[in-house]
Amino acid sequence: MFRFENIEHLYGLVTVLIVLLAFLMYMRYRSNALQQLGTWTSLEKIIPGFSKRKPILKFVFLAVALLCICIGWANPQWGSKKEKVQAKAVDVFIALDISNSMLCEDVRPSRLVQAQKFGEELVEGLRGERIGLILFAGNAYLQMPLTNDYAAAAMFMRTANTGMAPTQGTAISEVIDMANKSFSEDNKHHKALVIITDGENHDESALIQAENAKEDGLLTFTVGVGTAEGGPIPISFNGRNSFKQDRSGQRVISKMNPEMLTELALKGNGTYFNLQENSQKVIDELRKRIDKIEKRDIEQRSFTEYNSYFQYFIGLAILLLLVDIFFSYQKNQWAKDKDIFNV
Repeated sequence: MFRFENIEHLYGLVTVLIVLLAFLMYMRYRSNALQQLGTWTSLEKIIPGFSKRKPILKFVFLAVALLCICIGWANPQWGSKKEKVQAKAVDVFIALDISNSMLCEDVRPSRLVQAQKFGEELVEGLRGERIGLILFAGNAYLQMPLTNDYAAAAMFMRTANTGMAPTQGTAISEVIDMANKSFSEDNKHHKALVIITDGENHDESALIQAENAKEDGLLTFTVGVGTAEGGPIPISFNGRNSFKQDRSGQRVISKMNPEMLTELALKGNGTYFNLQENSQKVIDELRKRIDKIEKRDIEQRSFTEYNSYFQYFIGLAILLLLVDIFFSYQKNQWAKDKDIFNV
C-alpha cells in the first residue's frame, strides 16, 4: 500500500507553480528586451556564447528539483509488512444531503459547505470505527462502502457537490434503506447512521423507515444544517446568478426543518443535533452516543510497517540543483558556434 506520511506537505507544490509563473514573466520580459537589440541571429553574433535555450533548460532543472523536494518532504512510503489485526468497532454510515436547497446561504458560506466541513471533522472524530458515505438528493447513492480509509472518506466529503445528483429532492427514506442494506447481514447491534441535512423532506415514509430500521438494530442520528428563517436558493441560468422561483415568480424560501429531524431521530432511537451549535460539541456528543453502542470484533489485514523513500527524492533534488549551479547560460566553449540544444 502506498501512502504519503505527511500528505499535507504536498501543498508545497504550489511553490513550483509560483516559480513557473515567475519564470514565464521573466522570459517574456527578457525576450522583449533582447528583441530591442536585434534578431536572434544578430544577437548570437553580438553576444559571444549567447544561447536562447539554456535558460529554459536551467529552469527545468530547478523546477524538477523543487518538485522532488516537495514530494520528499511529504515522505512517500510503501507498506512492507502486513498483519492480521483484531479490533472492535461500530459501523457508521454518514449521509450527506447534496440537494439544491443545501446551496442556501442562510448560514455562511452555505449549508453545503458547512455540512462538508462538519462531515470532515466527524470522520476524524470517528477514527477507530468503520465509516461509509452516502450522498443523497432525489435518490440515495452509495459513495463509499464501510472502510477504515479515513483519508478517502474525508476527500469524498470535501468534493461532494449538488451536480453529483441527477434528480433533486430529499429522499431520506432511501438513505435509511440503503444504509440498512449495506451493513453485513450478521450485524444486528453495532451500527449507526448520521444524516446531515436541512430536513426539507417530502418523503413521508422516512419516519416509518427509521422505526423499522431501529428494529433491525440501526440507530439513526440527524444533524440539521440551516436556520428556521431560511433563505433563497441560489441558481445559475445561462451564466447568470439568480434565485429559484416558484410558478408565480416568487422566490422560493428554503427553511431548515428541526421538528421533522427531531422526530426522525426519535423514531430511529437516536438524537437530533443542530449544527448552529458548536460543531466540536456536536461531534463530542455523537462520539459519546456511538461509544455506547456495542462494538463488534473485526479482523482485518493492515500494514504495520512502512518503508520511506524520501531520501531518493531529496538526493535527486540535490543533484539537479548542483547541475543547475554549474550549468552555464552560454554555449559550451568546446562546441564553439554550434548550439547542441538547437534541435
